Amino acid sequence: MRLTELLQSRPDPLWKLVKQCGVDEAVVLLDGAEQELRWLRAAGAVPTPRSEEHPWGEAAISAQQQRLADHGLTMAAIEDTAPMDAVRLGLPGRDEQIEHVIEQIRAMGRLGVPVLCYNWMAVTSWARTDVAVRIRGGALSTGYTREGDLALPPVVEPGSITEEQLWDGLAYFLDAVVPEAEQAGVRLALHPDDPPRSSSRGVPRIIRSVEAYRRVLDLHPSPANAATLCQGNFALMTDDLPAVIRELGARDAIAFVHLRDVVGTPDDFVETFHDDGQTDLSACVEAYAEIGFDGPLRPDHVPTLEGEDNARPGYATLGRLFALGYVKALRQVHYGR
Repeated sequence: MRLTELLQSRPDPLWKLVKQCGVDEAVVLLDGAEQELRWLRAAGAVPTPRSEEHPWGEAAISAQQQRLADHGLTMAAIEDTAPMDAVRLGLPGRDEQIEHVIEQIRAMGRLGVPVLCYNWMAVTSWARTDVAVRIRGGALSTGYTREGDLALPPVVEPGSITEEQLWDGLAYFLDAVVPEAEQAGVRLALHPDDPPRSSSRGVPRIIRSVEAYRRVLDLHPSPANAATLCQGNFALMTDDLPAVIRELGARDAIAFVHLRDVVGTPDDFVETFHDDGQTDLSACVEAYAEIGFDGPLRPDHVPTLEGEDNARPGYATLGRLFALGYVKALRQVHYGR
């Protein structure tokens, strides 16, 4: 298990703090690519203008690698791609978007970056209906309710996007991209829909269950077609997460892990401190050790603690440092290091 942390595309104090905490590898967003814009927007921050014509191209990724190297860090994974909604929805222009993803995969292969995390959430990003839920000690966390989601205006005309459309788009994408990933030595790691519900604001969500992952893996069987096991979402899909880890591990289908926790159901949940959720995280890390998982893992979605502003809900600094220490302890218990 390689402990990593998500860093923004440009240096900030967290780059030094994670190194001081003993983290040597980083997961990155790309300056001006799809998920940096959506992730930052979802987290309440204003994105910076992109600095590269193709932020997913080799020159941009190499420059990002060098910035990390200047801080003693290496790049373990990328959680960002070129825009992909035409691919997800099967719209004109999808082949051009796929070519951009292939450009990125080939660049990652040449640069030695082994994991590409992507998602199939069309038009939208991860959804929360409250970003200031008070949890332990008055810390602020994020939460979701179905009622709150339904109260928000739809982002598309309800019924204008179908589940079949999204599944067809995913199958087309995998057929085009998995062979390229195999050749490049890059693992595609599909992130679940967040939250794992049937729809959000009028947009269907198909990657919402363990069965959906079985279907994805069967669409194009390959070590390059794998999962990002985001535990906050999987904890809402199953009541036996260690068993799911062992099942997917037996298929060598876990390329990347987001370690976080929640309390609740897919229709009503709050994100928690890593030591205060509904999941036995120690049992999960034990399962990762049993399957021999040696890929990147990062803590995810942490509370905002006293003295911090809540400008980026889920991604404040102090909660991340607490989570890193907690996960390092679990790794030492179950991996012996």
